[in-house]
Amino acid sequence: MVDEALALITTHQVDEARALHGRDDVVFVDLRDPRELEREGVIPGAFHAPRGMLEFWVDPASPYHKPVFNQPHKHYLVFCAGGWRSALAARVMVEMGLPRVSHLHGGFTAWKAAGAPVADKPAGRSKG
Repeated sequence: MVDEALALITTHQVDEARALHGRDDVVFVDLRDPRELEREGVIPGAFHAPRGMLEFWVDPASPYHKPVFNQPHKHYLVFCAGGWRSALAARVMVEMGLPRVSHLHGGFTAWKAAGAPVADKPAGRSKG
């Protein structure tokens, strides 16, 4: 399933993602579990959307919808720890109608290993 998703979505290497980080038209979406954020840290400014809630948060008809996903002019760059969950999530987001979605190859692990910006998980952030 991951290979099928990768064939359909855009994948960014860490250096490409770093060039997008901080831009007003890009939303970094962290799919990791709250415990992963606590243990490993976060990409500054990333929106936390636990993978298990993503479809509910993206769907405008859902009572759990988050307005951050109602911005068709934004590019959503999703990531997880290693890149598998984010590949599947990016595919689902595209299938749900978001026009500009990509994922980070190697996920947060690759981001951190490359020396890209990492911060401690802010208090109260676990629910996104």
